[in-house]
Order: sequence, then structure tokens, then C-alpha cells
Amino acid sequence: MTYQSRVKAVRWIRRASQGGFLLFFLWTLVAARHPESGQPSALLGGFFLFDPLVMIATALAAHALPVALLFGCVTLVVTILLGRVFCGWVCPLGTINTMVSALRTPPTNVLVSTERWTPWHRAKYYILAALLVMSLFGTHAIGYLDPFSILYRSAVTTVLPGVQYAVEEGATSVYHADPHVGPVHATSVTEPAYRFMRQHVFIDTRQAFEGSTLIAAIFAAIVLLNLVRKRFWCRYLCPLGALLGCFARKPLIRLVKNAEDCRQCGICKTNCQGAADPDKPEEWQPSECMLCMNCAARCNWGAGRFAVFPPWKKQEVAPLDLSRRMLIGSGIAGVGTLLAFRLTPEAQGRVFNPGLIRPPGARSERDFLERCVQCGLCMKACPTNALHPTFLEAGIEGMWTPRLVPMLGYCEYECTVCGQVCPTEAIRPLPVDEKKTTKIGLAAFDVTRCLPYAYGRECMICEEHCPLPKKAIYFVETTVTLRDGVTKVLKTPRVDPNLCIGCGICENKCVFRDKPAVRVTSANEARHARNQPILPMAEEAVETVGAGGATGGEREERRRRVTRMAAGRGNGSLDFGLKTQIR
Repeated sequence: MTYQSRVKAVRWIRRASQGGFLLFFLWTLVAARHPESGQPSALLGGFFLFDPLVMIATALAAHALPVALLFGCVTLVVTILLGRVFCGWVCPLGTINTMVSALRTPPTNVLVSTERWTPWHRAKYYILAALLVMSLFGTHAIGYLDPFSILYRSAVTTVLPGVQYAVEEGATSVYHADPHVGPVHATSVTEPAYRFMRQHVFIDTRQAFEGSTLIAAIFAAIVLLNLVRKRFWCRYLCPLGALLGCFARKPLIRLVKNAEDCRQCGICKTNCQGAADPDKPEEWQPSECMLCMNCAARCNWGAGRFAVFPPWKKQEVAPLDLSRRMLIGSGIAGVGTLLAFRLTPEAQGRVFNPGLIRPPGARSERDFLERCVQCGLCMKACPTNALHPTFLEAGIEGMWTPRLVPMLGYCEYECTVCGQVCPTEAIRPLPVDEKKTTKIGLAAFDVTRCLPYAYGRECMICEEHCPLPKKAIYFVETTVTLRDGVTKVLKTPRVDPNLCIGCGICENKCVFRDKPAVRVTSANEARHARNQPILPMAEEAVETVGAGGATGGEREERRRRVTRMAAGRGNGSLDFGLKTQIR
């Protein structure tokens, strides 16, 4: 078996590997739903476990690291030994980019002139430097550009719901139209296919997400840029590719070029996925090579070969050659961006957005943002479609992080799936009993819209749906006089703030669909002491310190002191601690 035949066989193995990992990713999307057993598969966030960029950024930002993320070290070791095989053989976003790149077919002379290494390849390294500096100071901005975060977020909020909508609406249209030619009906094909998809793929009710249009536009731009340059994202923008490129400087498997056999045709260059300049032995870029084997497989004269080189054996290759000035500038830009994120009152914990209701188990806002990678797995797994990506509710720093939107869904009383699928423990996996008592918000009635208050009509919908054993919504009988002078006793609803956990089911089930008469806000959330207007312990303490003949001024001072003690310092300060905990 000749070398040419062997390398072509390896290339087919690489393609099979890419296809297998892409199918595995698609399976994780389908499986990321509320399981009957209550325990989702540990494989749902499997790609994040082997993502060293998420591992490093989480350790820098949160000063803590879930032990499962240490599997990212395996990827780094493989990269040191073999080069960027993770990008060329595993990454599903890279596979999608490769498939779309195959649609780009400019003339050969254009390919020869454009498919080469340029200084723009360095851009991803400067992006990586800025993101890591931001992580060092507590801003987990990796989620914006990490390839797995992009792919999961885009697939969860746009691709999968879009495909499900098209399949369901298309099958319904065909069913109602019932097109047929003689005895052959189109429904004989569409209905079995629809039933199969409903039973094995679209098991849950179709989801729809706020802000999905922007996410879809960004994903479409990443995909369509492959028509400009092959694997554009991987070459110029991907921070994970930059990180792996830093570790792939001297891999064991390297390209060897025989100058005597080379015809300078440029066919190896036009087929290189990373534009690593395989046609120039002394300028070959190992940090850009994804070990796709295209250059060696397409060379008709066998001039290019991949061989095993010991690490100590010298070989002339192009240096990474990053500008120190640009790296320093990237770091400064990262710090400047971080400061811009933190200038708002919300970021400093001075005010709280009433619509920013985090899922139960979410850490304090600063700690949450130091961990969340905006992947959307919690949104996909939510059985009621209650979790949606934020836009600016949490500031730019918190864009695309999850928030609960009661109008669209509610927090299921028995469900803890969001914390179980979170790859970085930004949402802690709570036991069911603890989750049932965790307060994420507080309900309040709008008396200008609520039927008993505003229109003199009976309504008990909210109380009937309250899931607590001892209802957080109760009724007070009130006598009202109607327009015709008739008096009537109505049950007007009230909220017990000591019991309400803010699950949102009352708002979700309210008979008003445009603007519910009962609305849940982030007030009284357990994760923020400063956002808790209902503090029974503080009220009791105020009554205690107010006794004993104290003057009005003394009582007011004591009241402020107790309130400060109950509320704590909040989360406005930055944590520059360097102690990292692995748990």
C-alpha cells in the first residue's frame, strides 16, 4: 500500500470522525430535554468538558473550577503531541464550516492567490488575549466567541425550533390540502415521517425564544463567511483555535516537503483548510495546520508527506511571530471593555432589573456571570420553555445568559434539570427539596387589571395553579358595590411574600394574555440580600431595637443598621482573589 493510498485512507477516517462528532452533537440537542427519570445524561455538555478554553477562562474568572472541566487538559496534551487535530477531527462547528466551504468554487488561479497565510491569522490570538485578560478580572466573555457556546446557543434557540416549526407546519399544510395523484396521496409519505419525528426527535412541545433573530443572524454570518474564505471563522476569529495553536508549535506529526519532487502547482495550498502554507517547507505554519491531510492526499507527485518528528529534532517552520505591542494592546482593550461593562448601576449592584429572574440555583449575579458561558443548554432542557436568552436585561456582560420569562413559561415545581445540565455550575444543581424553597422572585397583583379588583368578577385561576402545599396566594373577602347598586362579596387575591417563591405560574396562567394582572419580578430573590424587600427577620429585629425608650433618631439609626446587616454588602465590589477551588 503506497503512502498516497494510506494518507487518503486517513483522510476518510478524519471525515468519518467529523461526521460522528457532528451526529453526537445533534444527539445531545435532542436528548437535552426533561428526562422521565429526572436525571439528564452526563453527556449533554460533553464538548464543554474537553474545551480547554472554557476550563482556563472559568478558573481565571470564578477562581473555582468544576472538576469535570479538567478533562480539557486531555485536549491540550493531544494538541501538544499531534497538533490541532481537535479543530480538524472533532469540532462540530469546524465540520459545518468545512461542509459550507466546499460550496466555494472560485477559479484555481484565485485559489492559489488567496489560500495562503496572512497577518490576519494573528487576529484570533489577539482576541484570545483580550478575552483571557477579561476573565482574569472576573468577566467570563469567553461564551460570546467559544465555538461550542456559539453552536449550542444557535442550535438551541434558532436551528432546532426552526426545523421543528417547518416540519410541523409543513406536515399540517400537506395534511389539510391532501394533494394526490389518483390513489397516491402525499400524506402517505409526510404523515409517517411526521410521526417518526414527533416520537424520536421533536418529543417536547415546540419551543420559541426571545432574541433568537440576532443569534440566528450571527450564526448565519459565521457560516456564510466560509464562502469568502475557507473555514473563515477557524482561521481568523476562533479563540479556541488560537489557544490550541499556541500549544501546537512542535507537534510529533509534521509536514515534510521534498523540494525535488515539488512541481510548484499550488494544489496543496488550495486544499489546505487552515491556509498553513504547505507549499513552503520553511514557512509551514504548524499552529494553523488542522491535520486534514488534504495537501498530502491531493499531491500527485508525493512531494508532501507527514512524518513523525521527535520533539527535540529541529525543523525549520514559520514562527508564530505575534506582536508584543498588539498583545499588550489587546490586554488593554480587554480591561477597557470590562470597565465599560461595569459602569452601569445594574453591574455595580445598585439597582436590580425587575425582569431579570434567574433560574433556581443561579449564583449571585457577579459569580453567575463569572461562570456562565451562554450555551443555552438550560434553556433547551427547561420543560416549560420558561428560560430565554437575555438581551440587555443583564447588561452587555450578561447578554444571552438565561432568565425566566413567566409570560412564556414557568418554573416547574419538581424540576431541577437546569442546574444538572449547566457545564460550569453557574446554576448549582439543587436537590429537589431545596429547590422547592428557593426564592427566585415575588408575585404582585395589578389591581387595575385583576378581575376581582377592577371589574368585580370572580377569578381563582392564579390560586388554583399555585404549586405550593400551602398556597402562596390566598383570598380576602371584600364587599363591593356594582354599577346597578347591588353589593357583592368577592374573594380578592393576595400574595404571602413569606411563601411565594416566584415560580411564575400565576402570571403564566393569568386570563390576561397581553399584560397579566399578576406579575413576577426579581424582588425577594434568595441570591441577593439587597434585593429582598420582604425581610421578616429584619422587621422583627427593628421592632426589638426600637423598644426601650429610644428616641426617634436613635430608632431610625438602629433601623438603618439592622437593614444594612440584613442586606449585606451586595455584589457591587470586584473580587480579585487568586485562590482557585476545584470541586
